[in-house]
Amino acid sequence: MKLLLTSAGISNQSIMDALLELLGKPISECRALFVPTAIYGIGEGPSLCYGVLTGRIGDPFCDMGWASLGVLELTALPSLKEETWQRWVNEADVILVGGGDPLYLAHWMRESGLAAMLHSFGNEKVYVGLSAGSMVAAANFGGKSYGLHNLSGVEQVGLGLVDFAMFPHLDYPGFVNNTSAKAEEWAAQMPVTVYAMDDTTAIQVLDGEVKVISEGNWRRFEK
Repeated sequence: MKLLLTSAGISNQSIMDALLELLGKPISECRALFVPTAIYGIGEGPSLCYGVLTGRIGDPFCDMGWASLGVLELTALPSLKEETWQRWVNEADVILVGGGDPLYLAHWMRESGLAAMLHSFGNEKVYVGLSAGSMVAAANFGGKSYGLHNLSGVEQVGLGLVDFAMFPHLDYPGFVNNTSAKAEEWAAQMPVTVYAMDDTTAIQVLDGEVKVISEGNWRRFEK
């Protein structure tokens, strides 16, 4: 897949240009599916989901003038016939994977069957992650969780769409666990290269080439 892994969404023109390059056509001609599942793993999930959908909170993501926008709730998919929801995914140009609890999201990506489907796509689909939605694209995201879910035996692994890990919201005001020092400490425990990125930074992956798109601050911790 073609990927755009963001910390906070389409927060500036540089990231917008990277998205348009991946899409290959105007946003107004692209059909999008939004995956909100991760947001229910944190406090005030329902109201936050509404805010992201309507553009009332955060940077542009769902409210960008897509030709169509559907909501793909992963926890509902096991109760549906596969041919039903897989058709929705096949018809979409872009999958928007929202933020929240990455552990909860990664579990339902696998449990729903969407993870396996994503691995089957070539360059005809674009995956756009926001925070947790970006983190789970890695094979390992450090098992971060808000701990509000009620799941037993959850595997602390990601999707393996990329061979690096991401630390979003670098030095975000008020996020005491997202300082540069915390990012360095976290990266030292990870088995892969880590990109720590602020909310004006994203990572574009196209034909296996990794490109950092930034109008702010980011750090790469090599392995």
